Amino acid sequence: MFRGDTSMIDALFVAGTDTDVGKTVASKAILQALAAKDLKTIGFKPVAAGSEFIEGEMKNSDALHLQSVATVARDYKQVNPYTLALPTSPHIAARYEHEIIDFDVLSTTLSEHKAAADVVLVEGAGGWRVPVSEDEYLSTWVQKEQLPVILVVGIKLGCLNHALLTAEAIEADGLTIAGWVANRINPGTEHYAEIISMLEKKLPAPKIGEIPYVPSAKRKELGRFIDISKLM
Repeated sequence: MFRGDTSMIDALFVAGTDTDVGKTVASKAILQALAAKDLKTIGFKPVAAGSEFIEGEMKNSDALHLQSVATVARDYKQVNPYTLALPTSPHIAARYEHEIIDFDVLSTTLSEHKAAADVVLVEGAGGWRVPVSEDEYLSTWVQKEQLPVILVVGIKLGCLNHALLTAEAIEADGLTIAGWVANRINPGTEHYAEIISMLEKKLPAPKIGEIPYVPSAKRKELGRFIDISKLM
């Protein structure tokens, strides 16, 4: 599957069923699992809204987490080309901040990352149809690049509907769902096992990981919860 194999996948796109479902938690876990296989990795956050000044530069915490666990060093702007301050939809933040999100910039950066790493893990923003302008969605760029998708499902009330609709949209866009990750964001969710069972039956891809509820999960080692072999 990865570099050196005939069925090589050199980049994966991590999509969430919604915002705040654990895309960064799952992305870090996947990067940690890949690193455990001695693969060279880069985390790539093309667009991030809700950022702040850190050491004199606008930075996003999710992008910083990806940068911290990747095994190939990259400058911050290479990890997150479009860093928006307002914690709102990227298309709104971009308009207020007079920023134009250029897909050519994203494609060029992705190509540079692919040349330097075995696997580039690209983390999306919000849900699948998040707009980045009045006319374009981030998913439009994912279609252009034909990236295999890892779907992150935050296990909570309503996640079955969100997961199945998102999977339908991804496949309708002509893309492949390479796998999905269950992320238990609410430890009190009832009928957890039944929800997981339904997702395993209905989603058109293997479950590559099941991350339990972990306080401050973004700061923990979670690679052990991801089965990279299921992507092969």
